[in-house]
Parts: sequence; C-alpha cells; structure tokens
Amino acid sequence: MNLTLAIAIIAVAVGVIAAAMRRVPIGQVHSLYRRGQPLRLLEPGTHWVVPGLDRIGHRIDLGGQVLRFEQPQADSHELRGTVYWQVLEPERAEATIDEAPQLIRCGALAALGESPLAIADRRDLGSRMKQALNGALRERGLMITRVELEIA
Repeated sequence: MNLTLAIAIIAVAVGVIAAAMRRVPIGQVHSLYRRGQPLRLLEPGTHWVVPGLDRIGHRIDLGGQVLRFEQPQADSHELRGTVYWQVLEPERAEATIDEAPQLIRCGALAALGESPLAIADRRDLGSRMKQALNGALRERGLMITRVELEIA
C-alpha cells in the first residue's frame, strides 16, 4: 500500500514538472498569459510556468513570413503581389499579431488604389508600397522587407 502511494505521488510530481516546463524553439517568441492578462514574452530556451494559471497566447515567428494578394484593375489586368514581412519587436507586435496579415493586405490594396498603375513602373510602385506599409506597421513592431508585383 505504501509503495503504491509513493509511486502515485512520484507520478503526479513528474506530471506537474512536465506540465510546468515549456520549450521555445530558436526563431520564435511565445507570449505568456496569466489569468487572461499578458505576463511576459518567453525567449528561445526552456522556461518554467505555473500549470493551470499560465498559458501560451501567441507563438510569434521571428523569421520572414509571406503574404500573397490579388487585385483586379480597371484595365482588365490583374495585379498579383507578394509581401515579405517579419516581426522586429515582439513586445509591440504581440498585441496585433493575429491581425497582421489583414493589416498588411488592406494596406497593400490601399496603396495600389492610390497609385496609377503602369506596367513599366512596377518596381517603383512596389518600393512606394513598401514605404507606405512600413510607415503604418513600424509602430506595431512589424517590418515589410520586400514587395514583388506582377501584372497578369
């Protein structure tokens, strides 16, 4: 009986320790929440958390990410683009990381709507779009690294 109780206690202790340990891979940052409130960011490595109270809110990838979009034009052409972006400041980006793709897509389409489109100035339009997007997203900890446009 005593041996069974000791084995049960050891098993529970091992389970609690395993639940309390979180590993964050290199190239990522995890946001830690306690009772629904942001607590801190977990950098790459192994961290201890309080099981049942703490939870991982976002897994933020610090490497580059890709977003594709399409925009029909008035001259019956279709403009396709690829926006390459990354998180520079996870502390700022954590609040809007879920909305980041939508923010980038809306910003890119708005920049396209403001600029008259000519096939010859695709590179210039991509550069202006990158500047406009970075102006809006820098304060949120995000950066556009490259914009590629193609007209179909």
